Amino acid sequence: MELIDYRERFPILAETTYLISHSLGPMPAEAESRLTEYARSWNKRGARAWSEGWWEMPLTVGDQVGRLIGAPPGTTVMHQNVTIAEAIVLSCFSFAPGRDRIVYEEENFPSVRYLQQAQRARGAEVVVCPDEEAIVEAIDERTLLVPISHVIFKTGRIQDVDAIIKRAHEVGAYVVLDAYQSVGTVPLDVTALGVDFAVGGSVKWLCGGPGAAWLYVRPDHAEELEPTLVGWQAHASPFEFAPELEYADGAARFLTGTPNVPALYAATAGYDIVEEVGVERIRENSMRQTKLLIGRLDEAGFDVVSPREPDRRGGSVVVRTPDFEAAHAELDARDILCDFRPDVGLRFGPHFFNTDEEIELAVATLKEIVDRGATLPAPAGPC
Repeated sequence: MELIDYRERFPILAETTYLISHSLGPMPAEAESRLTEYARSWNKRGARAWSEGWWEMPLTVGDQVGRLIGAPPGTTVMHQNVTIAEAIVLSCFSFAPGRDRIVYEEENFPSVRYLQQAQRARGAEVVVCPDEEAIVEAIDERTLLVPISHVIFKTGRIQDVDAIIKRAHEVGAYVVLDAYQSVGTVPLDVTALGVDFAVGGSVKWLCGGPGAAWLYVRPDHAEELEPTLVGWQAHASPFEFAPELEYADGAARFLTGTPNVPALYAATAGYDIVEEVGVERIRENSMRQTKLLIGRLDEAGFDVVSPREPDRRGGSVVVRTPDFEAAHAELDARDILCDFRPDVGLRFGPHFFNTDEEIELAVATLKEIVDRGATLPAPAGPC
């Protein structure tokens, strides 16, 4: 099946030039059908639906994500978002003197940074580094946790996470890998990396929509660690309603309360397509199209911020243009969907279903807008 043949599975592609999968992947048509299935199950089966698949979904859907990230069955569980997933990891640890440092990079996504900063109230010393080389230098025997990004959200740069993981493990620290910006377009094998934890979600390249994030826990840690942010799904026998906590085996102990069932129904529609296409095939096409995109942006005279080395470039390309906020507004008005980040520039994220012609159109339109002088739309007047 040719990649272009998958376009018909995403209705919005017939109406827009969709170059924003790095922010929100388009909805598969099948997602609507699955949400209808969820509603029908609730309507017809009522409470019986819990014993007909609903209760197990954080694990069964987690296993599907596991296949995409090289994780063994039973090591990946689903949550509402990455912040919750990382908070559960943090809840496993105290910040005792001598092993109380969190070392992370300033380019981490803000939600993750805020969560780590909040641990100062629990006694953590937070060390912020400018890049991966500085992280490696900062890690020492006092370091407890190293939360890092596989792909930097602002620039699309793939980090050298191997060196960070190696150094962290030399001193007994744990690494939490945020793969939100990579999974679905950049291959990842958490087992081969030996990473302690990994997190990500469905909003972007997996085309699974909001409300479905995942947490991978390395098997040895899943049997030893005891999270304190915990709920009844993490109990060994939840339906015995026992008065005392008894942890479930494996990654199930990293669950919390009642799962977000409709989001998990919707998310699998995107996962199925990504599995069918294959991440390696998606990556090959992504490298070719981002190279094409950079070439066209160069020809237009724009300043490309993302790495030019293919093995250091994720699925998105960031470009700085004059008045890029206004340029974004004009592109959006023409149904050419991208986004921008302050102090960086416009972000374009072609995915496997995009055509080369769409890339050509987006750059040509951007050049026309910039050459003319981009203008923000006038604010709406009073009613």
